[in-house]
Amino acid sequence: MTPSSPPAVGTGLRLRGITKRFGDLVANDSIDLDITPGEIHCLLGENGAGKTTLMNVLYGLLQPDDGTISIEGVDHAHETPKEAIAAGIGMVHQHFMLVDVFTVAENLILGREDGTTGLLNMAQARRHVRALSERYGLNVDPDAVIEDLPVGVQQRVEILKALANDAKYLILDEPTAVLTPQETDQLMSVMRSLRDEGKAIVFITHKLREVREIADKITVIRHGKVVGTAKPTDPEADLAELMVGRAVTLVVDKKLASPSPEPRLALKGVWVASPNGTLAVQDLDLDVFGGEIVCIAGVQGNGQTELAEALLGLIRVLKGSIQLDGRPLTGLTPSETIDAGLGFVPEDRKQHGCVGTFTVAENLILNHYDEHPYARGIALDLSKVRQNAAHRVDEFDIRTQSIESTVSSLSGGNQQKVVLARELSRTLALLVACQPTRGLDVGAVEFVHKRLIEERDRGTAVVIVSTELDEVVALADRIAVMYRGRVVGIVPPDTSREVLGLMMAGVPTEEALASASSTTLAEEDAALEASLEEMHHES
Repeated sequence: MTPSSPPAVGTGLRLRGITKRFGDLVANDSIDLDITPGEIHCLLGENGAGKTTLMNVLYGLLQPDDGTISIEGVDHAHETPKEAIAAGIGMVHQHFMLVDVFTVAENLILGREDGTTGLLNMAQARRHVRALSERYGLNVDPDAVIEDLPVGVQQRVEILKALANDAKYLILDEPTAVLTPQETDQLMSVMRSLRDEGKAIVFITHKLREVREIADKITVIRHGKVVGTAKPTDPEADLAELMVGRAVTLVVDKKLASPSPEPRLALKGVWVASPNGTLAVQDLDLDVFGGEIVCIAGVQGNGQTELAEALLGLIRVLKGSIQLDGRPLTGLTPSETIDAGLGFVPEDRKQHGCVGTFTVAENLILNHYDEHPYARGIALDLSKVRQNAAHRVDEFDIRTQSIESTVSSLSGGNQQKVVLARELSRTLALLVACQPTRGLDVGAVEFVHKRLIEERDRGTAVVIVSTELDEVVALADRIAVMYRGRVVGIVPPDTSREVLGLMMAGVPTEEALASASSTTLAEEDAALEASLEEMHHES
């Protein structure tokens, strides 16, 4: 690992002395960066380090206070994204820039309409979507409406939209935050093929495994400054320390669980339909005891999200019963389930976890604003609201200019911290957390994992829905694997990734264990890859 120094002059895209201030906050502090065609350049940094701000400056969404941008030796001042696109820059945003009520093809054609006739050539747009999908291995239905697509598929649409403009410099801002491990592997394959075509890719992330797997070059940003460069072969611990500024524990430290004698959460014969009417959960039985973490693993789209939303009361249970501490939850509203002691971290923090136009302080009391100590008659006790916000911002290291800043002004990772801080700030009987560390850096992941373990040790029943197998294995006391709305099996956390992968593809537990024990490692890996690929296409 080496200290950062000004790169040599060459072809490509160059940023020099880029500075961006928001009031007293210096988000980017005189940053120099070289982006070279034919390379994957990883920007590594913790939440709020200034990575996205820097790329928003490059893409024309923000204007720098100081510094210059040049492409192939020619200075460019991108005052709008349209100018940046014309200069060959494309950006896939962490928070999707799609029109939810439009189809995939309609989103792709936005801004590229035929100006001579005033008409949209939708047949051509559909053909373009299919051609791009086939070329880059990103299977998307051109006529699908965005709001009906899972977040992983919406991410594919964002990537296709950028590729449709034939960008030479492609910025991917936390693109794997909403992808399953299999979709992440597919994206990396796409990135390599784009690199080999001569495109320059800026990959913004804080996932060390991905950086070490895909990067040609690594630049680390901390508190708005470039603090160094690194090689993909550098140890993860060294990368984490450079990124966070301190030593980080990458292994979850927990003692053995002490589960309660009786289950706190009991599901019996539960059936749930998805919003489009198809069966998402079928005849599901599951008990979760106080003082244990049950992780629900599976390829995205196999009923995990619908199950979690049914627990909260967001969607109706068709048949079966859900009980928490002996009290029926079936048929209750979300407000009533929260009053019963349920804490909920949704999969999509932007849409369902917080209100973007509300302040940080307001978002931190959304689920108990009408309770003591925040309610004073029909009014809020604003001093108590501010005291709570100041405490939670400090406790969860939420990077914000002020507790009065809107949540929409925060980075994605810091929005996630707001949701977690709110849900973990009260006494719970059950915590349901969907993708709890999605979009968080290694330092924040370490903190969240510690808090989840502490919640377990308080006697709370904890259900975690995660597509990150590493996280599932690290946190779980038991792992329930879901496939097509059913629990295939429940296994201990020391179960091999190969067995888990086979179960995620629908193989029953006993068969998965037998298959894994009777094959060589090479055969095992091939079978796992084939099974997950088949499952990915089906879902």
